[in-house]
Amino acid sequence: MESTDMLAQERELAQRGFRAIAGVDEVGRGCLFGDVVAAAVILPPDLHLPDVNDSKKLTAKQRERCYEAIIKQAVAWSVSRVGPEEIDRINIRQASRLAMKLAVEALSVKPDHLLIDAETIDLDVPQLAVVHGDARCQSIAAASIVAKVTRDRLCTDEWDRMYPEYGIAIHKGYATKLHRERLLEFGPSPMHRRSFLGKLLDEQLTLF
Repeated sequence: MESTDMLAQERELAQRGFRAIAGVDEVGRGCLFGDVVAAAVILPPDLHLPDVNDSKKLTAKQRERCYEAIIKQAVAWSVSRVGPEEIDRINIRQASRLAMKLAVEALSVKPDHLLIDAETIDLDVPQLAVVHGDARCQSIAAASIVAKVTRDRLCTDEWDRMYPEYGIAIHKGYATKLHRERLLEFGPSPMHRRSFLGKLLDEQLTLF
């Protein structure tokens, strides 16, 4: 099976004169709990990070190692978050796009082109939506890893301590059997996305 050239998109853009190419991705889109987290990463031209791939294909330890390598060698990187109230107000797709926009705006180096995982964002910067970009494009994969590690750390180090009854450190806010059972037992916390709960737990939830 032929391996994917993870630098093909960046190389093509470099040949067209772009120098500060930012990969952009988000994590937490499908969660019932917590923020959606986005990252933007500008890597040096021609830097090859062989272990960097779609964050979902890596173990937690592999992601942590890649995260350290990425932030050490990146020209610039940033992370942004959009919380549950905003997600409920504007819907998850728009919240994800907002988080990605904020991450790009927070970069210390202004990008001249964006590579985004299957999405476009409201910025006047040339951009390309790459389907399955986190598995096909190194800069998007790097953003995926930075966002995933950041959100997982929030789950284990912050949110699980705030709401220990839900098991957030275990399921990271996704709709697992354990999470649904805890929601039935305790009702939603202030950090649960009300628009996601819907009929999931029927009328057994006590909203507050």
